[in-house]
Amino acid sequence: MASEKVETVIAGNYLEMEREGEDSKSARGKLSKFFWHGGSVYDAWFSCASNQVAQVLLTLPYSFSQLGMLSGILFQLFYGIMGSWTAYLISVLYVEYRTRKEREKVDFRNHVIQWFEVLDGLLGKHWRNIGLFFNCTFLLFGSVIQLIACASNIYYVNDNLDKRTWTYIFGACCATTVFIPSFHNYRIWSFLGLMMTSYTAWYLTIASLIHGQVEGVKHSAPAKMVLYFTGATNILYTFGGHAVTVEIMHAMWKPQKFKMIYLLATLYVLTLTLPSAASVYWAFGDLLLTHANAFALLPRTGFRDTAVILMLIHQFITFGFACTPLYFVWEKFIRVHETKSLFKRALARLPVVIPIWFLAIVFPFFGPINSTVGSLLVSFTVYIIPAMAHMVTFASAPARENAVERPPSFMGGWAGLYCMNAFVVVWVLVVGFGLGGWASMLNFIKQIDTFGLFAKCYQCPPHKP
Repeated sequence: MASEKVETVIAGNYLEMEREGEDSKSARGKLSKFFWHGGSVYDAWFSCASNQVAQVLLTLPYSFSQLGMLSGILFQLFYGIMGSWTAYLISVLYVEYRTRKEREKVDFRNHVIQWFEVLDGLLGKHWRNIGLFFNCTFLLFGSVIQLIACASNIYYVNDNLDKRTWTYIFGACCATTVFIPSFHNYRIWSFLGLMMTSYTAWYLTIASLIHGQVEGVKHSAPAKMVLYFTGATNILYTFGGHAVTVEIMHAMWKPQKFKMIYLLATLYVLTLTLPSAASVYWAFGDLLLTHANAFALLPRTGFRDTAVILMLIHQFITFGFACTPLYFVWEKFIRVHETKSLFKRALARLPVVIPIWFLAIVFPFFGPINSTVGSLLVSFTVYIIPAMAHMVTFASAPARENAVERPPSFMGGWAGLYCMNAFVVVWVLVVGFGLGGWASMLNFIKQIDTFGLFAKCYQCPPHKP
């Protein structure tokens, strides 16, 4: 009975938000409703799937050249499932936090809930500070990676400018994301972003199969432990888009429906990443070890140039996805988060873009930077902290008894859930952070020694006039 009452309260609160959202949308007209205001289950699915596969799609063949075909496939399946599990844990903690606050009559209509606030409300300020540090640092470097990817991709269409110059240009372009208020307003962008990535993934697959294997192709991986765990952490990074999960949930009219969305998004993403990575690696083998961007090895055609342009647009969208939570944190820090002036908020957000722009110029290492961010930041932000936070939140018997969301029946109750969480923490701490951090840092340092900081044109092919 208590559980039913809680569900009724939650449904009532979310229904009120839904009606408000519908009123707002109808007032803006049909076009605004269709393109701008999204809060449905479908919008959340598109946001999760679109946010998972951006530029990392182009580096997965590189990971296969480090891991080998079998390990590459198995790690994608394994981390896809593990990532979906921890996204589920985050959704449970969000609903728990929000329900407790709404019982206290807290109003969230002009406030976007974020992950560090969930940790603060459930576990206290120390958890909040840890979550804030890892989440913000991950999102910062996630945005940096999108800028690096933009410069790396456009170079294969127009090499009249070096990659560093293209980074300057795209940094200015991506700064326009300060005008997108929240994840409510990514409806059309999420849909288009996923269509663009789907085209690129199937282009990579079909173009590689048509091209066939290069003469004397070698598939020597796995050959070195450093390369093996570097590749594994890049895949760990691939399925670690949870840094924006809470914001995506909060943008939904009914956030309690989020439970299965991330898993369904991951299943679709696997239909893109597995065929494309396997096909490119089959065709080019060890050549990928020195070509982290899959576009570098495929012949220039209209189809390839189309894929490059579509990925550029999608990376702009993903930059916005990664930066928006940072914008929210900064707005709250300088106390402009609840202002209704779009221009004032956009102006306040601009300082967030500057360090991202600078770091993209300092570390232009397309591919290796993914693994480094994966091992040092994603491992904690996406896997370790959510699993530990869930265990600590429901450690006491009263907390488990009054939990809004109970463990899935197939997990074997709370005992099975705790075993699963403990496995996630130990595995990621040892394999992801420990071995992965060691390998990715060695590889990252090697890139600095080889190309130097502020590299003008990382892994650029010889210029063709």
